[in-house]
Amino acid sequence: MVRQERAVRTRRLILEAAASVFDEYGYEGATIGEVVARAGVTRGAVYFHFASKRELAQGVVEEQFGRDEIPERHCKLQEFVDLGMVVAHLMPRDPVLSAGARLSLGQDMFGDFSGGAAPGWIQRAEIVLETAGRRGELLPQVVPAETAWLVTGAWTGVQIQSQKMSGRADLERRIASLYQHLMPSIAVSGVLATLDLAADRGARVVAELAAARAAEPTAAEAGASGVTGAGADGAGPA
Repeated sequence: MVRQERAVRTRRLILEAAASVFDEYGYEGATIGEVVARAGVTRGAVYFHFASKRELAQGVVEEQFGRDEIPERHCKLQEFVDLGMVVAHLMPRDPVLSAGARLSLGQDMFGDFSGGAAPGWIQRAEIVLETAGRRGELLPQVVPAETAWLVTGAWTGVQIQSQKMSGRADLERRIASLYQHLMPSIAVSGVLATLDLAADRGARVVAELAAARAAEPTAAEAGASGVTGAGADGAGPA
């Protein structure tokens, strides 16, 4: 178990180092040697987890989807907005998200990369929209699959232009404006009136998540208090 946990930590360390290298140099300019230096691991450790630079880049792109956590809301369209706003807040601050965008969309995009990160984001958005539809939050003409594709494409275009024109300094404001323009064509009026589409929405959701994590007991605290995650009869939550 200890060895497995160490392997997981090493893999994460390598991915984060690789993300910073890819984000700085692009795919063609990045080297395994630079990743080794930044991660502080051996070259053998890198190749144990990733057989090639291409596989390492693929790992960085896939790692994005562990960083899109948002709280569950009663209003699923607020979740839909929160997903885009959280990523907009984190992308200028998180090399994994930034490198994932560069690898997927940059001019140094490599090979047949199956659309980069876009299919994953589209699928994530479509699932939330489908639930919103079942709850009566969508206008009758809205098709979740089509809307997820369109909004993801629009989000991506805004991100590209923000990167080119301001180094993503205005990304949150631009993405908020995108949702302010698009949501009236997606949400029923009663839901639209409740949506928080402010430019600082992503920052506030990230702070909410951080506060929730800080309030969770550590493993040591849980053990000391006798909390095991099961009910009193050991059969699971009550």
